[in-house]
This record gives sequence, structure tokens and C-alpha cells, in this order.
Amino acid sequence: MDRRSFLNMGVAGLASSILASPRSFAKSANVKGSVMPLVKVELPSPKELLGGWAALAAVCAARGWGDVVYATSSQWLYHDGGGNWACLRFNGKDKAVLVGHDHEYSETYFGEAAKYFEEVETDLLKGAPKWWGFDLNPLPFGEWIGFVYGWDGEKWQRSNYNKPDGFESVGLLDACSTKNTELLKEFASDAPGLNGKSPSEDSLVALVKANGKISTSLLESVVPGWNIGAGVAAASKFLEAG
Repeated sequence: MDRRSFLNMGVAGLASSILASPRSFAKSANVKGSVMPLVKVELPSPKELLGGWAALAAVCAARGWGDVVYATSSQWLYHDGGGNWACLRFNGKDKAVLVGHDHEYSETYFGEAAKYFEEVETDLLKGAPKWWGFDLNPLPFGEWIGFVYGWDGEKWQRSNYNKPDGFESVGLLDACSTKNTELLKEFASDAPGLNGKSPSEDSLVALVKANGKISTSLLESVVPGWNIGAGVAAASKFLEAG
């Protein structure tokens, strides 16, 4: 399977098995002139996301897809190859924002997107602390932002709106799962050393539980025959961010 056909599996398939939905949208209407309270979003903490995100980065980098999932000194990045993306950007030790966009299913039009598409703007920062806006550049993966979630060290929150923001269909929780390894298995299944078989569930779970401290032997058990050194190095970058 080539890179293009694999990464363009389709966001519909990803959305069908999302592990947790952040869209528990408030039913109450906004009162003109008032600021509605922020909405709590049920997502794993950054610490809980690290293992799955780093494991996927290791597999992708090992097979030569180092620009799909990776970490820098200040953020973790993920995209599905079909125009849908998410970035976790750290603001000091205990704060972070999760930003992203789905080019088909984000119905929130934020900032310049509202002007460009001539749509009513959804203010993704309404009622939020100022630090949420410290880095809202959609690059390197997109032009627009469909969701902004803030982590304050204890919980995730978003502004109060009742439109789909695209987070579900981006597929981040499937791709960087702490509970389900099916998509990680899909990414690893082409490794030549597996001889057409899938890596064992035990090895996949161990890869996630390593929390970025992935050894050469552990990654070799999942994707034998690929560039193990590149994968180990990609995973270690997640320990340096933040």
C-alpha cells in the first residue's frame, strides 16, 4: 500500500470509531451581550496522549513518513494526509492548546475563515483566557482553524458553541489512542519483516505504554525491516516538548 492510498482512507472511517467525543454541545442559547461559560471537553490529558502519539510517530517515521506525526520543542503535530490536522501546543509547564481543522466537517468559521467563506464567525476564543491565543497559526498543515481547546493543567475546555467543529472527524483519538491500537496496527501492518501478518497486540500495547521511551527492540518487534533508528528518535522528541 502506498502512502497516498493509506493516508486517504477517509475521515468517515475514522469518525465511526472515535474513542471519545468532545462535542457535548450546550443546548442553551447565547444571551446577547453575555459571555457564556466555557464548556468542559472530555479528552485525555496531554500526559495520557503522549504514549499513543509517540508510538504512532515512531511507526510512521520508521516507514519514512516522518512528516505525518512528529514533535518539536513546543508542539506535537498530527495530520491524516487528507487535509485534516491537529496540533498540541504547549504554553509553559501546565498549559496547552489543542488546535486543528477538518476541511469537510468543521462548521465553525473562525477569524479570516468567516470572511473568506462569507459565513457567520464562531468565536473560538469567546470567554477563554488570553493565553489560549498565544499561537493560533494554522501552519504547517492548513489554512483555517476549526477548534481551539485549552488545557489548564487539570481539564480541557472550549468556548460555548453548538456547531460541529471537526474534532471528531480529524481522527486524532483513533490515531493516537491510549486505549485502542487498531489504527496503529494498520500503520504498522506493511512492515516487510511481518511477512504479511499484523504485529501482536501485546507489542502494540507495549509501544504505547512506553510513553515515548521506545527501545530499539520494542519497535523492531512491531515494524521489523523498517528504519528503527528513525522511529526511536521520533518518539523521543515527545519527551522534550512542553
